[in-house]
Amino acid sequence: MNQIIDPSKIPGWGIDADKENDPTYPMRDVAADDKRGLNWPRPRQQKETVEILQSIERNNRPAVFGTSTPPSGLSGVMRRVAFRYSESDWIHWLMLMAADRINVVEGLFQDLGRLKVPNIPAEMGVRSEIAHNREGFVKKVAISGALIGLVIIAARRRSRRY
Repeated sequence: MNQIIDPSKIPGWGIDADKENDPTYPMRDVAADDKRGLNWPRPRQQKETVEILQSIERNNRPAVFGTSTPPSGLSGVMRRVAFRYSESDWIHWLMLMAADRINVVEGLFQDLGRLKVPNIPAEMGVRSEIAHNREGFVKKVAISGALIGLVIIAARRRSRRY
């Protein structure tokens, strides 16, 4: 059975519908706004020192952008391919998430290549997890331990068969 919702009965619904109740009215005159929404001088463009990936929805670069982690390796290839797709396409985001995961593994190999053993528990924030979410941490450890135990048991059973 469909119920009709009366917006006037919902607290806060349509609160900005009345111009007299709009906290920015009359200080903000929407009619006088710049058509582009830009009513200030654009900052000077940041210089590109590394490869910058840009959404196909944008026709220009923002004035400032991140340069700390330029695309590289397999994750960089995946990011370049992902940016060929629209941000409204799910493949764009799935490829970027997969590239993030691959980038973590690439970072581990880079650390090991420099003879630096990564401190994975510290990088995962274990101390904070214990301090602020002890119950959740215990659950994660218990579930992880159970899964590892099941994998070991399955591997032993499989090795006995052969």
